[in-house]
Amino acid sequence: MNYKAMMPETGLFAGTHPIMAIGSGLLVMAFVLFTVIDPEYANSIYSAAKGYIASDLGWYYVGIMSAFLFLSVWLIFSRYGDIRLGKEGEKAEFSRFSWFSMLFGAGIGIGILFWSIAEPIYHFQSNPFIAEGQAQTVEAAQAAMRIAIFHWGLHGWGLFAVIGLALAYFSYRKGLPLSIRSSLYPIFGDKIYGPIGHAADLLAVFGTVFGIATSLGLGAQQMNAGLNYLLGLEVSITNQIILIAVISVVATASVLSGVNKGIRILSELNMQLTIVILLLFVIFGPTAYLLGSFFTNTGDYLFHAVELGLWVNPDPESQWQGWWTIFYWGWWIAWAPFCGMFIARISKGRTIREFVLGVLLAPTILATLWITIFGNTAMFIELFGSGGVTEAVNDDLTMALFKTIELMGNGELVTMLMAGICTVLLVTYFVTSADSATLVICTLISMGDEHPPARFRVFWGMAIGAVAAVLLFAGGLKALQTASIVAALPFSIVVILAAFGLCKSLREEPLPGTLAVPPKNRANAVLTASASETDVAVTVNT
Repeated sequence: MNYKAMMPETGLFAGTHPIMAIGSGLLVMAFVLFTVIDPEYANSIYSAAKGYIASDLGWYYVGIMSAFLFLSVWLIFSRYGDIRLGKEGEKAEFSRFSWFSMLFGAGIGIGILFWSIAEPIYHFQSNPFIAEGQAQTVEAAQAAMRIAIFHWGLHGWGLFAVIGLALAYFSYRKGLPLSIRSSLYPIFGDKIYGPIGHAADLLAVFGTVFGIATSLGLGAQQMNAGLNYLLGLEVSITNQIILIAVISVVATASVLSGVNKGIRILSELNMQLTIVILLLFVIFGPTAYLLGSFFTNTGDYLFHAVELGLWVNPDPESQWQGWWTIFYWGWWIAWAPFCGMFIARISKGRTIREFVLGVLLAPTILATLWITIFGNTAMFIELFGSGGVTEAVNDDLTMALFKTIELMGNGELVTMLMAGICTVLLVTYFVTSADSATLVICTLISMGDEHPPARFRVFWGMAIGAVAAVLLFAGGLKALQTASIVAALPFSIVVILAAFGLCKSLREEPLPGTLAVPPKNRANAVLTASASETDVAVTVNT
């Protein structure tokens, strides 16, 4: 089907699908209005739904995440590993350093900067994996680090790897548009260009807009805290909205320049600054303790990864798993369309094995290193130093990072240098998350066009910032954060179907260096890209 014929060539919606462009705008506007008009009522609805998911569907989220990790590991060792995401012999578009930088920056950069100290300190005070009376002890600290790394580690990236792989495979190898709907082709065929496909892509837009808007709101609060620490700038909603506006303009300019320029350059800057701040923490922090902790944490996490991934809290009265693990798994699923689409966009030309290994290992190793260096620095202060980090976390999450840097006791110059770099990192990760999300949304409403119209990039770049600012002003960010997790439930069905479609198509894929031999006595549908970039034919061999 010539799917680009479905998009007008002139007028306001030229280069986009009108249903997707209008539908996505109306969906976002309706949700914002519902949340802002009566935040308390909206929050009660979202919280009730989240409570049901945590109490009755926790097993479902746990099962999905573990299944995707197992599937991604199987793909690495399977006979499909040498299949290239593109034409045979096609080279990767980006260097490995640029690729890894963009993977990490778009996926978890701003989130891990916010939670790398706060989350371990929360678990340090209480978690289900320590005996009674062990809170805030060495044993509690080790369990806390294990849990934090688990929430940012292989399970989440296994999900991103499978979704990103499905999108890259169907787009670059099969000639389908780079959109969520394409992963459903082996199941629904040309029906993906109708209501089924529109629903899948609209859910993806929804998760992307509100997931990013929530992160931008939290990021603006922490950035405001950093500027308050450095320059004495007042912590206020007004200043946070100004920060969102400025960052949105910069992010929009970045996305207009394209992946090869703005997004790639900023992602590489993120990685360089990340290396610098991690080295400063190691050099000016408890060096030997941190280096030892990295090996201990890595081994401890790997030893318990499967157990943690399959654990469902047997205590029906406990809310811990719903507050933490189920929240994280819903958050990863809600972000899957955004991160999966972006990972696919930057991975053309790589083999399936290289793709899955890179997406699984590189961000997980860096996340483990980051959480260890930041989190164990805080643990060292609490266990063997003057303390004060726990009090800071309980008082104001946004100040936890800067309070930890201060309590390291390296003098005013080094303290201000480290706090300054962290604040700049907040800005750059803020921008790369926003511009990557804008590109993904515009690609979805343009039916997979990797270079969507500039006017829509401008509109959605500013719209994401506006959504974050409005909800921050109305006090609806907490409700929105909860709603994003609830929205992951329907999208999880799309995720499962996408994985099934990928496996179904791979079974019928001629492997590199072999001739395709169709199975006897059954239909073998094989997608083949036509000479035209816009046509997809279905050849049926019987």
